[in-house]
Amino acid sequence: MTKKKAILWFRQDLRLKDNPALLHAIENDYDILPVFILDDESAGDWKRGGAACWWLHESLQSLNKSLKNNLVLRKGAAGDIISELVKESSASAVFWNRCYEPWRIARDKKIKEELKSSGLDVDTFNASLLWEPWEIKKDDGTPYKVFTPFYRKGCLGKPAPQEPRPTPEKINFAPFKERGTLEDLDLMPSIQWYDGMKKFWQPGEDGAQNRLQDFLEDGLKGYKEDRNRPDMENVSRLSPYLHNGEISPRDVWHKAQIAGVAQGCEKDLDHFCSELGWREFSYALLYHNPDMVRTPLQEKFAKFPWDKNDKALHAWQKGQTGIPIVDAGMRQLWETGWMHNRVRMIVASLLIKNMLLHWHHGEDWFWDTLVDADLANNSASWQWVAGCGADAAPYFRIFNPITQSEKFDPDGDYIRRYVPELKDMPAKYIHQPSEAGPLILQAAGVKLGKNYPMPIVDLKKTRETALEAFQSLKTA
Repeated sequence: MTKKKAILWFRQDLRLKDNPALLHAIENDYDILPVFILDDESAGDWKRGGAACWWLHESLQSLNKSLKNNLVLRKGAAGDIISELVKESSASAVFWNRCYEPWRIARDKKIKEELKSSGLDVDTFNASLLWEPWEIKKDDGTPYKVFTPFYRKGCLGKPAPQEPRPTPEKINFAPFKERGTLEDLDLMPSIQWYDGMKKFWQPGEDGAQNRLQDFLEDGLKGYKEDRNRPDMENVSRLSPYLHNGEISPRDVWHKAQIAGVAQGCEKDLDHFCSELGWREFSYALLYHNPDMVRTPLQEKFAKFPWDKNDKALHAWQKGQTGIPIVDAGMRQLWETGWMHNRVRMIVASLLIKNMLLHWHHGEDWFWDTLVDADLANNSASWQWVAGCGADAAPYFRIFNPITQSEKFDPDGDYIRRYVPELKDMPAKYIHQPSEAGPLILQAAGVKLGKNYPMPIVDLKKTRETALEAFQSLKTA
């Protein structure tokens, strides 16, 4: 008797441990045909950027190895490809874990309906979040718009996240001839600008587990305060692994609980878990506001008088603003595909509020250059800094990058690492070289306007201009 077969459609769940769709197929005695489909056709404007494509290539390579080279790789419209694979493999079931981007929800709903109407067994599962977006609502049934009650009352008021399930001991794979190759997906950028990323990251499930272990051992204690220091290592750097599903958020949550209690750092643990809660909040916002990737959640900001300056935008993108903490962050992004979260807020504030350039420009640049580019987190965070999102920082809260730099990178170590032109500047002046005298600049080998730019904006004047622009919304 021929054993029943199921297509297991991998998406943002590129792991074997705590993978509900995979475990469901195994527990129901299916031979499994594991499949990954690069569906840029459905993604449209939100297909993966360059850095995310590099990461995906490496992660799929790791996943395929874990699956003993049984992963089927395809490129094109997912609905058409799934239908073709069902016919070719004689599968009677299709299982996958849910994604929450608006375009994926619309596509997946259609695929599910078509497969069920053809008589197939179709089931979907939650592998990406601690709580489903539709589960966390206020007492009146409406979604939360403010983070703290969303997390403290909404999330923590629900049952705790389930314990992660272990990696299955055995997977029975369905035979299949044309599995395809990674090269067929054409993910790798033509220019090898990702060499720095290869030194900095270990994509894949093993890399995710190693990163979590390192963080819990060396970064969790002191996290609440030191996570703001880009010159220190008290950040998890788990975001790309969580986005691609190389690690389960349930696994992160429960291992963090154990480590936090064992180390006696409950306040640090609580703050780390609240950061996982912010990720949940971003997904809930996107689920309930699918237009937020481009439309301000606060409607009045649709009329904001943005400036247009391609030259200034390019200087910001390349880390040539003449404001060291900003330049360090933008160069860290280009070199590693990642940027420290405190610095993300600083560079975003400069772009939006001092340069008066639309937050869409920042959102797009981050989308293309971040290995952890995530539609929910990216749009929610840019709207937060811009003051136009849910529970956003007020527009009049304008980060001063100099005081932020002095507070969170006091010795200038982070700046020196990514802006080597300033490596010999004394700590007192490294945050604002234009304030140093000619002898100090000469001793440090810094020639402003030549080997390091003058500041792109006057911070005081542009702050006043931004506040005037904000005031215009109230009188419009």
